[in-house]
Parts: sequence; C-alpha cells; structure tokens
Amino acid sequence: MITGSIVALVTPMKDSGEIDWVGLDKVVDFHLENGTDSIVAVGTTGESATLNCEEHCAVIKRVVKRVNGRIPVIAGTGANSTAEAIQLTREAKGAGVDACLLVTPYYNKPTQEGLYQHYKAIAEAVDIAQILYNVPGRTACDMLTSTVLRLAEIPNIVGIKEATGDLERAKDLIKKAPEGFAIYSGDDPTAIEMIIAGGQGNISVTANVAPAEMAEMCKLGLQGKADEARALQTRLMPLHTKLFVEANPIPVKWAMYEMGLMDLGIRLPLTVLSDEFHSVVRQALVDSNVSK
Repeated sequence: MITGSIVALVTPMKDSGEIDWVGLDKVVDFHLENGTDSIVAVGTTGESATLNCEEHCAVIKRVVKRVNGRIPVIAGTGANSTAEAIQLTREAKGAGVDACLLVTPYYNKPTQEGLYQHYKAIAEAVDIAQILYNVPGRTACDMLTSTVLRLAEIPNIVGIKEATGDLERAKDLIKKAPEGFAIYSGDDPTAIEMIIAGGQGNISVTANVAPAEMAEMCKLGLQGKADEARALQTRLMPLHTKLFVEANPIPVKWAMYEMGLMDLGIRLPLTVLSDEFHSVVRQALVDSNVSK
C-alpha cells in the first residue's frame, strides 16, 4: 500500500505553454531529494485537462523514467469518457506506473450506477491497481460512500482520493471501508485529521512547494504523533489556503516560479497568477517557512 505524502505534481511549462522536459526532471529530483513518498503524474494539478493524449502519456513515461523505481509513481488517467480512461490507463500500465488515479467523469454528470459501471469497466479492462478520485467541487459529480463501497469490492480498485473536505464523511468511509482499501485525503487543510482518523496519506498540492514538511507531517500523523503533526499543519496552513486564491494550479505554479523551481508557463485557458495575489502567495511562503 502506498502511504504518506503523495505530491499531485505540476507539469512545468515554458512561457509558450510547451512542456518543459528539463524542468519536469528538475521538480521530480526536488521531490526525491526532499522525502516525498510518491508522485502523481498528470493529475488535475498536472493540467491533465489541457494536455493532449500524446503529451499526457509522454509526461507519465518521463516521470517513471526519472524516478527509476525509487518511489511509487501514480498516473492520473481519469476522463469523462470511459473509453478514453481505459486507453490512458493501459498506456500508463505500459509505462510502468505503480497505480492509476481516476477522477470521476466531469461535466456529463453520471448517475451513481453510471459511476459504478464506469470504474468497473476500467478495472476489468486494465489489470493495475486503481485509485478512485472524488472531487465534486471540480467535477460537478459526487461519488457517494455507498458507491465507493461497492467499487471497493473489485480487487484492483485499491483506494480513493477523497477531496470533498468533509471530515465526517471521510471518517464514515474509513470506518466502513474493507481492510486493505486505502483512503487518501485530497484536501490539504483537513489532511492531517483524516490521517489521524485512519487515512493512509495525502495527495497534496502544497507538497509541490513544501515536500519535506508535508512528508514529515504525514509521517507524524501515520505514527500517531497527533500533536506534533497538528503543529506542523498549523505552520503550513497559510499555503494550504492561499494556494487556492485562484484555480489550482495557478497559484502553486507561480509559487514554484517564485522559489526558482521552474519557469512561469501555464496553458490556456489557465493564466498566470493575477498581480493582486502575488504578495498573498509570497507571504504564505514566508509564513510557512518552507525550505527551498
């Protein structure tokens, strides 16, 4: 089971919007050097919605190659088309990833039965560990606990990224989930409380700029050192909140540029962080005292 701090990795780009392959290697190395437990390549934070299929698969392959087995790599392979999700998941398996992360189909608003059949079809089509991803604030699609529990009975559906931010709901899912089914937070502000309640880790935006701190926080939480974990969470809270002053990944990519980790590129329809928020994000980096 993959546990701990799992970064939802950004995809570095040049000012033109072209993928910066050297920059991608650099940020992967940054995580390897700073204790990140696992990497998600081309999730929502990796701008999966604006990468074409060829680019999507190429980024996954590049991350797998750079990591070279040192930590697990999870590929974002979700789509609002079941056939496309199957294709991406097959490609990711061929690239050598350890698991795939599949966001709920967005925009088309399937029923709960539609969600079940969607994930069941992908799991049956591709024999690789698969992690569900529920983030209704981004997708307009909410996968209910009852549906998650049905899907948890499928052997290669091994966990869920629960990003509603609803701790009571997460705790209920942790209580009801079968043994061996991993529940990851997808909401940085509430992540440590979910881990303390029995979750297995955090798939994080903040980890892009504070990998060492997030890895330590998750480690403390998993060890049951709640007070120490909460103290670190409090220190990082400015980042957890201010990295969402505009739509993710706009603020985190700007923060990484500010730290000298990558160029400023982002792909339309997303744009570079608005000038009015520069001081807000810069102050969050200062207040959280992240290492560079």
